[in-house]
Amino acid sequence: MGSSRSTAPGWEVGVSELYARYRAAVSRSPRPALGYVFTLASAGLFGINGTVSTLALEAGIPPTRLTALRCTGAALVLVVALAALSPSRLRVRRRELPLLAVFGVVGVALTQFLYYVAIGRLPVGIALVFEMTAPVFIALYVWLVRREAVRSLLWVALLLSLSGLVLVAQVWQGGGSLDAVGVAAALAAALCLATYYLVGERGTVGRDPVTLTCWSFVAAALFWAVAAPWWAFDAGVLAESVPVSLGEVTAPLWLLVAWIVVLGAVAPFWLSIAALPHLPPTTAGLVATVEPVFASVVAWLWVEQVLTGWQVAGGVVVLTGIALAQTARAASAAPLMPETPVPLSS
Repeated sequence: MGSSRSTAPGWEVGVSELYARYRAAVSRSPRPALGYVFTLASAGLFGINGTVSTLALEAGIPPTRLTALRCTGAALVLVVALAALSPSRLRVRRRELPLLAVFGVVGVALTQFLYYVAIGRLPVGIALVFEMTAPVFIALYVWLVRREAVRSLLWVALLLSLSGLVLVAQVWQGGGSLDAVGVAAALAAALCLATYYLVGERGTVGRDPVTLTCWSFVAAALFWAVAAPWWAFDAGVLAESVPVSLGEVTAPLWLLVAWIVVLGAVAPFWLSIAALPHLPPTTAGLVATVEPVFASVVAWLWVEQVLTGWQVAGGVVVLTGIALAQTARAASAAPLMPETPVPLSS
C-alpha cells in the first residue's frame, strides 16, 4: 500500500498547475520521519476501522449496503473538497472513463465488499493478513504476464506467504479452523487489491492520486447505486441504537457509519496522500504491513477476538513474505507498489 516521493514519467500530465507547483516544492524537501508518522497513523485508523465495521455488520447492515454507504460518503466528501479547493482537477477526459470504471468497480467497490464479507466471518486481523498478500500476486503477475525480471526473493516470499496462510488457517484441524467463505472472500479481495495497484499504476500516469481516488470512489458509488439501489434501503435503521461492545454503552448506527466514512476512509486517505512526497513506495508498503497488527490488537481489546498461537505465528510468517514480495521486482523495473493511494479497503 505504498506511495513514492518520485513520480512516473508524464505523471503530472493533466494535473493542475497549482498541484504541480505543490508537488515540486515538497519533493525538494522530503521528511522521512513525517512520512512514517503519516503512514503509521493511516494504518492505525484503518486498523480501528476494521472493528468499527465489524460492529456495523453485527448490527445488521449487510456488506453490500455498508460498502455502498462508505463509497458514497467518501465520494461526496472528496468531490466537495476538490470542487471547493481545486475544481479544475475534477475534469475527466472521455478516454479515461474505462480505466476509472475498472479502477472504481474492481479496485474499490469489490475490494471493500469482499473485505466486509471476510470480516463478517473471520477475525479482522486474519482477514487483513489474507488480503495483504496482494503484493505477492502483483510480483507473480509482472513476472508471468509482463515478463519483467524478478529477484529470487519472490519464490521465498511465495513460500513464506503460503506456509503462513496454512498456519493461519490451521488446516490440520478438520480441513481448517476458519470459515471457507470468509477465506475465499479475503483471497478474492487480495486479487482485487492487486488489480487496484496495477490499474492505478497506469492511472497515475495522467492523473494525480487525489483525483484518481476521488473518481474511483464516484465509480464505486455509481456501481453500488445500481447493484444495491438506494430505494431498497430503509434509512431509518441508521437511527437505531446498537451495542458497541463497551459494557452497556450503545450508539446510534449512523455514528458508526460516519466513523467508517470520515475516520475510516477520508482521514486515512489524506494521511496516505500526505506521506507521498516523503517515503519511497517499498518503504511505505513495508510500514503499512503493521495494519493487521493494529487491527488484531484493537479487535482483541475491543471485541475480544482472540487469535491462537499458531495464527499469530502464521501472520508473522505471511507478513515477512509480503515484505520480501515488496522488493521482488528487479531494480531496473518500476516500483512494485506504484504511487497510488491505499484503496481504503480496511
